[in-house]
Amino acid sequence: MEAYSDFAEVYDLFMEDVPYDEWTDFIITKLSEYGVKDGLVLDLGCGTGEITMRLSDKGFDMIGVDLSPDMLNIANSKKGERDILYLNQDMCSFELYGTVKAVVCICDSVNYVTEPEDLLECFRLVNNYLDPDGIFIFDFNTDYKYAEVIGDCTIAENRDEASFIWENTYYPEEHINEYEITVFKKQGELYSKFSETHYQRGYTVEEMKGLIEKAGMIFLDCIDADDDEPGQRFRIIAREKGKNGE
Repeated sequence: MEAYSDFAEVYDLFMEDVPYDEWTDFIITKLSEYGVKDGLVLDLGCGTGEITMRLSDKGFDMIGVDLSPDMLNIANSKKGERDILYLNQDMCSFELYGTVKAVVCICDSVNYVTEPEDLLECFRLVNNYLDPDGIFIFDFNTDYKYAEVIGDCTIAENRDEASFIWENTYYPEEHINEYEITVFKKQGELYSKFSETHYQRGYTVEEMKGLIEKAGMIFLDCIDADDDEPGQRFRIIAREKGKNGE
């Protein structure tokens, strides 16, 4: 997986329209439905900590894991007095000190795992570190979204503080979408330029269900994340299995 480095500086700027509050409400509602109303929760692929902080504010004890030290530096700078533990680890090989009541992973973080066997290992670790009957909630972009919606298109956005050009190239045989992101960040009267390349893999619901079950978890639910653009992003809910001798 590619770690955000220079792009971390402008990540929050370009993600300011992400409905983090709605995501948080969804997570809390679903966790409560499955009996998780407090306790220790892991935010896997936490980025700059927007969801981590919101869940902390709702009373959960939070751990955030991310591969990018630059993203975690920003997360730490924003957490204030919140008691959040951030760990710089790969989501496919993370280690915790003990189990947690729930794991959440949003903003298509799992799509950065481009090999199914690596994602399977990630899910096995999630199952391993969940309390008995603990809950796993994550979202992912589908292969359809990369192939038919954003693949091979260019997106550009201009802001006062920075601008970016986001070029997508989709490789159908590998189900991989390549992002070439070029950012122009204002510094005084001039702009600095930097580029990063990221790769995400599209998955189907059937693939995710198979990986979840192969990892030992129970597949509970699949919810389309956007009624206006169906089929592009799904939310998956799964449950730990095995620690109660099932």
